[in-house]
Amino acid sequence: MALMSSPAEAAAPALDVERIREDFPILKRLVREHRLVYLDSAATTQKPRAVLDALARYYAQGNANIHRGVYVLSEEATAAYDAARVKVQRFLNAAASREIVFTRNTTESINLVAQSFGRRNIGPGDEIVITHMEHHSNIVPWQLLCEQVGARLRVAPIDDSGTLQLDALEGLLGPRTRLVSVVHLSNSLGTINPVEDIVAMARARDIPVLIDGSQAVYHMPVDVQALGCDFYVCTGHKLYGPTGIGVLYGREALLEQMPPYQGGGDMIRSVTFEKTTYADLPHKFEAGTPHISGAVGLGAAVDYIQGIGFDALVPHEADLLEYGTAALAEVKGLRIIGTAARKASILAFVMKGAHPHDVGTIVDTEGVAIRTGHHCTQPVMDRYGVPATARASVAMYNTREEIDALVRALHRVREMFPV
Repeated sequence: MALMSSPAEAAAPALDVERIREDFPILKRLVREHRLVYLDSAATTQKPRAVLDALARYYAQGNANIHRGVYVLSEEATAAYDAARVKVQRFLNAAASREIVFTRNTTESINLVAQSFGRRNIGPGDEIVITHMEHHSNIVPWQLLCEQVGARLRVAPIDDSGTLQLDALEGLLGPRTRLVSVVHLSNSLGTINPVEDIVAMARARDIPVLIDGSQAVYHMPVDVQALGCDFYVCTGHKLYGPTGIGVLYGREALLEQMPPYQGGGDMIRSVTFEKTTYADLPHKFEAGTPHISGAVGLGAAVDYIQGIGFDALVPHEADLLEYGTAALAEVKGLRIIGTAARKASILAFVMKGAHPHDVGTIVDTEGVAIRTGHHCTQPVMDRYGVPATARASVAMYNTREEIDALVRALHRVREMFPV
């Protein structure tokens, strides 16, 4: 079932999808003599021309290392990098730009919190609570931390629809719980978790909360101050931006207490052989030359999304999900995995008699790109008793006609693997 639109969303201006598609050059590409149908945005989104132009302009006209340079190019590059941080701050509604740390991706952001906040605040016998639907990047860093400090990982269950069992999660919150880390929107089920309720439960017990927003930030508005979370992490390449750039939002009071994650240049105030003192936030977490062009491109992506507006984007994607759910249900022997009442963007499924890898290979011959495998959520696959799923994921540039193309390709799969 698609995420339901509010009355305000229902009255929102319709998204001009054809105009949007003109902004994405790759969508004009032919694949196996078919116009590309790209339905793998949960893995990475395609990039609008505004982002491509910003990257080209930076490298062609403004390439220089940032900070400390007193010449024009360096000053311009520094200004562009700092401006990108402010754009992300406003996009997430963080209280200050120093609460925004640039990383490589969501995975590094979570590892930073695990090894900096976690090593300082979590010890033997303490507990970390996650959910059964987490991406490996929100499981493995906590397992590593638990092994290092003698803590325990506890997992809140999901039901057959892929809905988090909120009462069970609350039951796991105890006197030894030191952190809750939960995905906002599941990459393999599409479930939208009630993160506002989870944060409220945790805050009532003085437990910090990290939210993995990698899938959420390009589908819905996110306000970290309204959520009240302590950490929020996301990645640029799923936000219509470049690869290799990610974001960690952290409450300033917590970031101030946390030791640096890595050491090196640019994260220091002074260095002697006897002692090093560290730079102010956020620079103490950004060792070495950063991904300057990635930040510039991410800033351009944020500008692009805000220029379109979630008031138009959200109902368009909800319509695609509802339309796709109904269309896939007509394919014989197909079962959708993940049917939570509140979900977005993800159509994951299995087909009786056909391995998901075969499904992906066959639909590719029709120019349709979907993802197959365990989607870095092997515990989810185990929960449903399947080795893998096929996954179509939608974004702002997709259309109902592309869903129809997927369904036609799936009927071809059914012809080749009859049941």
